[in-house]
Amino acid sequence: MNFFRQKKEPTANSSSTTLQSDTASISSKTSASSSSTSNSNISGILKKNKKTYIKCQKPFEEPLNPPKPPIFDLTEEQQDKYDQILHHFEEYIKRQDIPVNDSINAATHPLVEEELAWLTKECFLRYLRATKWKVDAAIKRLEETIVWRRTFGVVHIPDHTDSEKLLTSDLVKHENETGKNIIVGYDNDNRPCLYLRNGYQNTAPSIKQVQHLVFMLEKVIQFMPPGQDTLALLIDFKAAPEHMNLSSKFPSLSISKQVLHILQNHYPERLGRGLFTNIPWIGYTFFKVVGPFIDPYTRSKTIYDQPFENFVPKDQLDKEFNGNLEFEYVHDVYWPEMNLIAEKKYQIYLNNFRKLNGKIGLSEYDLRSEVGIETETETELEPQTQTPIAVQV
Repeated sequence: MNFFRQKKEPTANSSSTTLQSDTASISSKTSASSSSTSNSNISGILKKNKKTYIKCQKPFEEPLNPPKPPIFDLTEEQQDKYDQILHHFEEYIKRQDIPVNDSINAATHPLVEEELAWLTKECFLRYLRATKWKVDAAIKRLEETIVWRRTFGVVHIPDHTDSEKLLTSDLVKHENETGKNIIVGYDNDNRPCLYLRNGYQNTAPSIKQVQHLVFMLEKVIQFMPPGQDTLALLIDFKAAPEHMNLSSKFPSLSISKQVLHILQNHYPERLGRGLFTNIPWIGYTFFKVVGPFIDPYTRSKTIYDQPFENFVPKDQLDKEFNGNLEFEYVHDVYWPEMNLIAEKKYQIYLNNFRKLNGKIGLSEYDLRSEVGIETETETELEPQTQTPIAVQV
């Protein structure tokens, strides 16, 4: 399989080249000719069939298209409901008795900075849309998500969060050693692309697989540019190369149900587009089994076996899908770089939140914007005095 190939050890007669994320090296793909073809014909064939690809081993930091400000086209009734939910949480954030987890008689702690920064205008609108603009239902789900994020280790609560359960890159890095989940490029609408490769499964079903997926969701959200708050999910069922000896089994029903519950209840309205390709016959049976657990609106965003090139710019799409990219997954290169880029973007988000007086209900467009950010030195020094930060939605 060419897409996200694993790095091969160089032979005695080969030379290795260090690939950089911000520079592209070019390789040529030529077609062979028969031994009876003349030298002049060979030259003509090579020139005609020459193809160049963009080589890289790291994620793209930005989309190819410029950012677009969001349009909040609300009716008078919708604006009134938004105002109600904003007012509710302006009072809610003053509380000191918010449970640190979902256990009975759990300790309590007020909201920390990353929780306040999570309560954006787009966040409130996502939950309102997901509950069909029912204010009480949206408030209930938001409050439940706040506690879930604490319980699951998405948010770090000082003196309360179990360090062994906090979602960090070290906690889940083993799950991604084969590159089964990859953030690569942006689609035509500036959504960051999260690839799930079923054939590259390297671990047995467990809670760690769920933690890994949640961690990757948090990271792909951090990759979102200003003006975009949804992601593109690209799911490829093609098997990994035989020499990797990896599983291509579908996830267990229990794991699937748990993941779907988390996605629908705690990441509503985050899926902008879902693309499926190389689906085996058993895959359609699997979809029929889990179908009843998928929200109908979410299901309507999924597209089956259509060319990825129709939705993703070729310069950020692998040649496996007829793109111009030659992407090689090398865990020790990709994993730290992905986390570094995501953390850098999140620090911009937090710095903007502080500059805008740390209010809830701010637009994510303003929070993600890099315009007017402090100097790099100031950006690096500020977090040292802040509450420890895990990951953000």
